[in-house]
Amino acid sequence: MLFTDVLKESKVFSSCYKAKYVSCSFAVCYFKRNKTAYNRFGITAGKKIGGAVQRNRAKRIIRAAYRKCEKYIPIGYDMVFVARKEILEKKSGDVEWFIMKRVIPLVNTAANADNKK
Repeated sequence: MLFTDVLKESKVFSSCYKAKYVSCSFAVCYFKRNKTAYNRFGITAGKKIGGAVQRNRAKRIIRAAYRKCEKYIPIGYDMVFVARKEILEKKSGDVEWFIMKRVIPLVNTAANADNKK
């Protein structure tokens, strides 16, 4: 990924869960400013989604969609995507639409608000 690092620390995931979010029927995206020159990205898929095969498929779908939309996301944010069970019926194009039409406008709004402060 071009401008993105992978989130692995539990405390960063927890802090993102307390920040702003946008959701749809198949995923939730939590995001917050991280004050670095790159984005950090994490995915969670709980056992409610299914076995390991289903959870890994959900992560692959989200990762593929994020990779296509990455260049449009403002730099300097932590983003955590939480997969829901309905994602197993979706393709990466559906998640890409969610990112482009719902997530990026909200992140841009937050970025503009942060720049005005």
